[in-house]
Amino acid sequence: MSTVDSVVRPFHLAIPVDDLVRAREFYGTVLGCAEGRSAEQWIDWNFFGHQLVTHVAPKPAEQPHHNPVDGHAVPVPHFGVVLTMSDWQQLAERVRAHDIAFVIEPYVRFAGEPGEQATMFFYDFSGNALEFKAFNDLAQLFAT
Repeated sequence: MSTVDSVVRPFHLAIPVDDLVRAREFYGTVLGCAEGRSAEQWIDWNFFGHQLVTHVAPKPAEQPHHNPVDGHAVPVPHFGVVLTMSDWQQLAERVRAHDIAFVIEPYVRFAGEPGEQATMFFYDFSGNALEFKAFNDLAQLFAT
């Protein structure tokens, strides 16, 4: 497989949420994801072309962990998507318009270095950390 496939297969990720109404508000309204199938305890989302499923589950009791990256405390675990720069900027504006607090404000990480990328972090309403990235040069995705 090449470093950046020309055809990327959608991933599937299931995450815990504590309230499906709030999940609908966050993923549907804030992020603008289309809702797919659903049942009493879960909802499928079109998460930027990938399948994200929010399942009702109890919150873990442990404290969130953070690792230092480029001078910022990055929440672990986290997930997200690499967007085009235009889509990344639009999402940052959308998140701001909905008064979602950023864990790490939108900025360019590793500026002038291999892997330079725009990034932002924020939590959903159930405490799941999300990161969205964009590259001016997608070939930098796996740069060392």
